[in-house]
Order: sequence, then C-alpha cells, then structure tokens
Amino acid sequence: MSQPKRIGIVGGGLLGMTLALRLAERGFKVTLMEAAERLGGLISPTRIGKYTWDQFYHVMLLSDIDLLGLLDRLDLKEQISWNKTKTGFYTEGHLYSMSNILEFLSFPPVRLLDTLRLAFNIFYASRIKSWPRLENVLVVDWLIRFSGKRTFDKIWLPLLKSKLGENYRRTNAVFIWGTIARMYAARRSRLKQEMFGYVNGGYSTILEKFQQVLGEIGVETLCKTSPQRIVDKNAHAGIQLSTGETLTFDDVVLTIPCNQIPMLFPQLSDHEKQRLNGVTYQGIISSMVLLKKPLAGYYITNITDEWVPFTGVIEMTALVNRDYFDGNSLVYLPRYLPQGDSFWDKSDDEIQAQSIKALQSMYPSFRQDGVLAWKITRAGCVQPIMTINYSKELLPATQTSLKHVFIVNSAQIPNGTMNANEIVGLANRKAKEIEDLLS
Repeated sequence: MSQPKRIGIVGGGLLGMTLALRLAERGFKVTLMEAAERLGGLISPTRIGKYTWDQFYHVMLLSDIDLLGLLDRLDLKEQISWNKTKTGFYTEGHLYSMSNILEFLSFPPVRLLDTLRLAFNIFYASRIKSWPRLENVLVVDWLIRFSGKRTFDKIWLPLLKSKLGENYRRTNAVFIWGTIARMYAARRSRLKQEMFGYVNGGYSTILEKFQQVLGEIGVETLCKTSPQRIVDKNAHAGIQLSTGETLTFDDVVLTIPCNQIPMLFPQLSDHEKQRLNGVTYQGIISSMVLLKKPLAGYYITNITDEWVPFTGVIEMTALVNRDYFDGNSLVYLPRYLPQGDSFWDKSDDEIQAQSIKALQSMYPSFRQDGVLAWKITRAGCVQPIMTINYSKELLPATQTSLKHVFIVNSAQIPNGTMNANEIVGLANRKAKEIEDLLS
C-alpha cells in the first residue's frame, strides 16, 4: 500500500489548526508549524492581572454552523454558554441604548424616516443572493444611496470604523452584505435580538482540547519553528528553517498573510507576487482593561465621536460570567488601523492615558482607581481589506504556479467578515479542495 502523503502547514492559528485536523481526517500525514511558543495566533489567550482570557475579543452566534461543528468535533459544544446582550451607541457626547426595535425606531440622532430607510437597507441586503455584483461599488456609496447621508454618519460609519478604521473608504459593499447576512441569520426573537455565545474558559479551553485532538489523530506540532524559505523541488517541497535544517514534504500549505508569502517563497511568478502584495491588511491595537465595576452593561458600544481614541467599547463581562474574574469586569477598547497609521507609533503609556481620559468623559461613574489591570495587545495583519473587484483582481488561488505549494489564508474570503466561523469554514472547504487537487 502507498504511504500517506506528507503535508507541511505553515501557520498554527485557528486556520492552520483546523486545516491540519481536516487533512489528517482525510488520511494525510500532517506537520503543523508555528513561529510562536504555542498554537493559536489571534485566538491565543493572555494574562491580565491574575486571570487568563482571549487577547482579542471573540464571540459566536447561533448561525455559526462551521464553528459550532468544530466545537462538536472537539466535544466542547456542551461547554458553550448563550446569552442575550445589549448594544449601545455613543454619539455627540451621549450614550444611547439600541438593543431592541423600540430603541432602534426612537434613536434620537436620526429621524424616523431615516430609521425606516435604514430598516429597508438591512432587509434589502439580507435578500441579496448574488454578492459579486456588490464588489464594484464602494460600501460608503452603497450605504448612502440606500440609507441616506445622516443615517450613514450616525449609524453606519461607526460600525464600519469599528472594524475597518480608515480603510472603510476603500472597502467594497460586499463587506456590509456579509455582516448583515451573518447577523440576520442569528436573530432569535421578535425583537430581532441576537444570542451571543462563548465557550466556558474562553479560547484557552478550545486550544487546549484542540491540541489534544490533533495529537490523537497523528498531527505533528512544531512550535517556535520559523520557516525562512519554501522551495518546490519538482518531486516534493522543502521548508528551510532558521536553524539551517530543511524539512521535506510531499506538499506545503501556507496559511500566513499574503504579504509574507513572496519573501518566503521566491519561486513564485512575478504576477503571483504582484497579486499577493496588492492585498491590504488591517491591523489592531486593543486595550484589555480589568475593572472593579462594569461601565454601562452593553456588550458592544459603537462610537461616532472621532476624538475617542478607540473605535468601540466591548464589555466582555456583559456576556461572559463575571465569576471568571472574581466579580470584576473585563473590557476591550479596540482600534482598527491601516498599515502606516501614526497611531502605531504611540507607546502603551500614551494609549492608556488617552483611553482613561476618554472613559472618564464617556462614563461619569468611571474612576481611575477602579482600574485593576491594563494590557495593550497589537497585531499588524488581522484581516484583508476587500477592495473594488477584489475577487477578480487579488483573490489568491489555492494552488500556486508550483506543483507542491498551496495557499490557504483569510484573503480567500471575498464575501464574509473576519470571524472564527468564516476561518473554520474556509479551512473545511480548502481541505476538500486540496484533497481533490492531490488525488
């Protein structure tokens, strides 16, 4: 009998881990390589004070079929807690609740007619089945056309900035279509309120069980392993490590960001390098804040006022049981940024000082002596920006021009938002595609 093909996967985040799982289940012998000390990537946990939780905020919806399927495979589905949450809007110096239909219809910054146009816009987007036709129009133009300028400024703009930063100006309309499609599918009541969920213990629980399952099905895991070059050698592929060692596989899959691939794999054609380098990535600087008391009880507060140094307030313990933090509250203050933004140059102390000043203005009950711990995390390549005609001009192919090297990364999601469910779904699809290409 022939030996199973050996596949090396570069990148041990959620995407690489799920891809390793699915390929191993299909009979391949898989080695998973990660440069960091442990698997996880953007879903890795971190310490704040004496507690461990996700370094960036994550949430799941009842409509996240792929993610829920993975958790079922890991025997963690029974560990999910579901809750209803509230949403806030901070605009023109005031904090408003927008957590149900009545609050939606009476939102003070917009008129009733504007609200009705917004409702129609959401409903219309939810009925669109053919997303490619939205790729050739900017999301700004599309939303203003259907919702109006005032509604765009007061509602849509903070939502766009909370995920895209200033890159919202370059993003096509498929982004908002994907966002609405995901949220619309998750509505669970007549008041159109979502049920949000998390696994008890956060992604630390998921990663611990995931690594256990990968080991049980024969996946070899190599952490603190930094590939320096990928070489296609006609009959197989090689990965040259920083140690000077070369690992040989039948095939190699790269799950790293597009802009890192040309440097690692110089055998690519000039056309492939140009496409990969053309993908723009969004980064994030996020503060994790441990507080003695909650701020306002909204899971997410969207912000329109541009003087605020973060693009949203995520009160994680409005969703997660505060018992995990001995009754204290965990808050995230994210700011999504384009590459090259001057905000990247700010020190952690500067960001913390500006953020405290903003919190004092936004929440009269906030006191600096109520801060128990503060931690700032940074990531340069969080999500690719879907620019005009993205799928035609920039979407990376799975198989490169070299026979034994493949690409599977988040830039291959042209019609969704960046979340764990999309990543798991991508890994599921690409595992099947790679199996077919190698058969």
